[in-house]
Amino acid sequence: VQLVESGGGLVQPGGSLRLSCAASGFNFSINGMSWVRQAPGKGLEWVSGINSGGGITTYAESVKGRFTTSRDNAKNTLYLQMNSLKPEDTAVYYCAKNPWALLSNRGQGTRVTVSS
Repeated sequence: VQLVESGGGLVQPGGSLRLSCAASGFNFSINGMSWVRQAPGKGLEWVSGINSGGGITTYAESVKGRFTTSRDNAKNTLYLQMNSLKPEDTAVYYCAKNPWALLSNRGQGTRVTVSS
């Protein structure tokens, strides 16, 4: 499993970012995927999930209505559109092949910092 996240960076509160995750080494189109994050000094938090076909998405209450997960199976790519960002969204974001709790199923992460 190889997952490479990109798109993180520094953004002001209220701003937007779009994360991408390029997948390889497994059959992306038949696997459910997730986004998880780890804020400084805190544990891993599940953020969002999407089924293999992309038609079913789920979100943590903390991001519901602000974040949107999508996927392009033709490009083996997972996306996370993040709008109305808050300082508490500051974290390293990881994409993961389900089950996301396995370290070997996660990428190296991309850092998102929300600050003025």
